[in-house]
Amino acid sequence: MKRSQCLQLLLAGLTLALLAFSASGQTTGPKTPPLIIPSMYGQDLFNYYCASCHGRDGKGRGPVVPALTVSPPDLTTLAARHNGQFPKTMVESFVTGNRVPVVPAHGSTDMPVWGPIFQALDPNSTANKVRIEIIVGYIESIQEMP
Repeated sequence: MKRSQCLQLLLAGLTLALLAFSASGQTTGPKTPPLIIPSMYGQDLFNYYCASCHGRDGKGRGPVVPALTVSPPDLTTLAARHNGQFPKTMVESFVTGNRVPVVPAHGSTDMPVWGPIFQALDPNSTANKVRIEIIVGYIESIQEMP
């Protein structure tokens, strides 16, 4: 085989290797985060889905608050505001979007309704029900009593 033929074969092989590498899905930059996290730990779910508005401490001071028209409530004082009893059914109805009737005095309905959002992102309704129960349980666990 002549030297020019060897060089052509080598160049063709390198070109194919380069094309295969570039087509292999290599990307740079940050990856898009998942829409459903695998964790079923309360604090993880709260931090991922709720903390942007309510803050990691649940006090309503999340990083997106300046962009909101209605400030989110302090979730750590729910029990104190309900005679020392955590209003589990009410909180669950807010999270799922099953708040009936909607009472304007109880605030805006601007909060994302996680029940339908979870269902749209994950068709496993049992897992979604558990997610909501865990989030509500976590909110109950961060209650501050006077």
